[in-house]
Amino acid sequence: MADKLKITLVKSPIGAVPKQRATVEALGLTKMHKTVEMPDNDAVRGMIWHVKHLVKVEEV
Repeated sequence: MADKLKITLVKSPIGAVPKQRATVEALGLTKMHKTVEMPDNDAVRGMIWHVKHLVKVEEV
């Protein structure tokens, strides 16, 4: 496992379920194509799993 994950918002959460919108915001993704680096742990992986259709993930 990598020690960091690069997460990019590639699809707008406007039409998504409110819980998924909150998850995207909790990941620190506020605008389209914004990229954040998060630690690679189970909590972050779980958040990504719930919004996997909205984000692109790369291991750093």
